[in-house]
Order: sequence, then structure tokens, then C-alpha cells
Amino acid sequence: MMDPDIHHLLREGTVIPAHPLALTNARKLDERRQRALTRYYLAAGVGGVAVGVHTTQFAIRDPTVALLEPVLQLGIEEIQQANRTVIAIAGICGERSQAIREAELARNLGYHAGLLSLAAMPDASMDELIEHCCAVAEIMPVVGFYLQPAVGGRVLPTAFWSRFAEIENVVAIKIAPFNRYQTLDVIRAVTEAGREDIALYTGNDDNIVMDLLTRFAFRREGKVVERRIVGGLLGHWSVWTERVVAQFRELRDLAASGAAISQETLRLATAVTDANAAFFDAANGFRGCIAGLHEVLRRQRLLEGIWCLDESETLSPGQADEIDRVYRSYPELADDSFIDDQRDDWLR
Repeated sequence: MMDPDIHHLLREGTVIPAHPLALTNARKLDERRQRALTRYYLAAGVGGVAVGVHTTQFAIRDPTVALLEPVLQLGIEEIQQANRTVIAIAGICGERSQAIREAELARNLGYHAGLLSLAAMPDASMDELIEHCCAVAEIMPVVGFYLQPAVGGRVLPTAFWSRFAEIENVVAIKIAPFNRYQTLDVIRAVTEAGREDIALYTGNDDNIVMDLLTRFAFRREGKVVERRIVGGLLGHWSVWTERVVAQFRELRDLAASGAAISQETLRLATAVTDANAAFFDAANGFRGCIAGLHEVLRRQRLLEGIWCLDESETLSPGQADEIDRVYRSYPELADDSFIDDQRDDWLR
């Protein structure tokens, strides 16, 4: 079971960036910059860090690359040095045997929960998917993951999420289908299951602000029950993170107050989505999503370059211009000065 302090923070809601992978120009792990990224997130005030997930590049699991354990090890070492409660989440992928190995590794290293991807099982039946989730949940607490089909996910109906919510060791769900209907499927299923202990996190990069502000209401046993998405686990939050933490606190307070949403907040919602479109390369089917995040971190001199494990994975034509545009359009969203003040210390 999950540590009570960690579970409380997860349920309360927090900022959890999906951790990128720092590489040298030889496409080898850059340990110094990998640690510096984690230190950046911790200094920015995040409540958790997710390592070994899509933003970290799934290819770290390739036997010829063999970076899953080293990257998880670096992440947990830095997280455990934080003088406060920080949620450590490890990505878990693959079919049953691989997922079990990864969950055991993450648990043994000290990770608190596993973000469970089902992308490796596109043709599995619902029964097989639930059995898979139960097997991993026997090893460590599980964060469910609704991944958008555009980047390898599959459509998961309400019936799946209703059964998933019955798994005792499920502690949260990252909702990232980039689809309002499918987002509602998850929230309704968890609400109707009465699992108030399952924390709901947005991964919908196209709707981050409004996800955090919306009160979702469904009926259970004849009564209206409200649920909120309490935080985010996002690749988008791996950049401009210091400003993200400040925005998140303001949005959480606004949502709790029940006050009307101002035009200023609606403008913020649009600005964040517009910035995400540039970082994630929405115009080109998200092909440059990881390289786009790397480019922001390269400009801030936290990464040396935008190299990915796959040499073909790079910025799309015009993507750098789009990143230039959002930098000019929304300077208030960037945290370059915060990084400039502390970067040398993080890179020590």
C-alpha cells in the first residue's frame, strides 16, 4: 500500500512533470544534465516527478539501450534528497512479464506508484486488460493511464474504467485521451464506482487549465456527486515548470473558492493550449513532441541538445518557428530567469 503522506498529497492534487531524457551528442545518457533536470523540477516546487514515461522515451527499455534502470535510479536518488514529500512515479510498459519486471524494479528502487501503459496490448480483450492491471497492482500502487490513440493508446470504454476502479491498489488515473467524451467516460466511471480515494489527474495537454477548473457532476445512488481533476501529470509541465507551479496553485484556489472564472483565466487557458501546440507539434500529428520539449530546455541551457534515442525523432519543419512565436506571445509563461539564477548549481 502507499505511504499515507504520499497518498494524501496525491489525492490533494499537485504538479507532476513527466521527466525528459538528457543525452549527449553521441546519444548516450548525460547523467549530469539528467540530475540537473530533476533538481530543476524540485526547486520549482513540484509535488511529484514521473520517470520512465513517454517523455523519457520508451526506447530506454530496448536491450541495446538499457537505460531504464539507470534513469530510474538517478531520478529516485534526487527525489529522496528533497527535504519534503515528493511523489515518485515510474512508467510501466509492456505485456505481462515485462510490466511485472518493471513494477518490481520500480518498487525495489523506492518509487511510490507505477503509471501503467496499456499501449503494448492493442488487441487484448477487456478481461485480459483487467487481469494485467491486477497483476501489476499486486506489486505496487497503480496509476491508470488513458493514452490518446494518436501516440499509441487505444480507446477504453466506460465499462473498462468501471472495472479498473474496482482494483483496490489503484491510487490515481492520468486522463490523457485528448477527447472530452473519453475524459468524461473515466470520471463518470470512477464517480459511479464510489472510489473517492482515486485521484484524477489531467494529461490532456490541449485542455489543461479547464480540466483543473471544472467541477464534474454525476449521479450515484440518486444523489449528485461532484469530482474534480486535482492535478496534472504532463510532459507539457516538464518545461516552464516554475511558472506552472504558480499557475497551478492559483487555479486550485480558484476552483476551491467556487468563484466565477474570469476572462483573464480563460485567456490563460488559451495561451497554455497554444504553447502546447508548438511544444508538442500538434500541426504534424505530435511527431516532434519530445524534441519540442528538448528544444525549450536546450534554449534554457539545461540540455545540451535536442537529441533523442531515435535519430529520426527531431523537430518538424516550422516547429522551431512556432516555439519562437509562443515565446514572444506569452513571455509571462516562461521561467528562463528562474533557471538562469540556479542552473549552475543544478549542473554541479
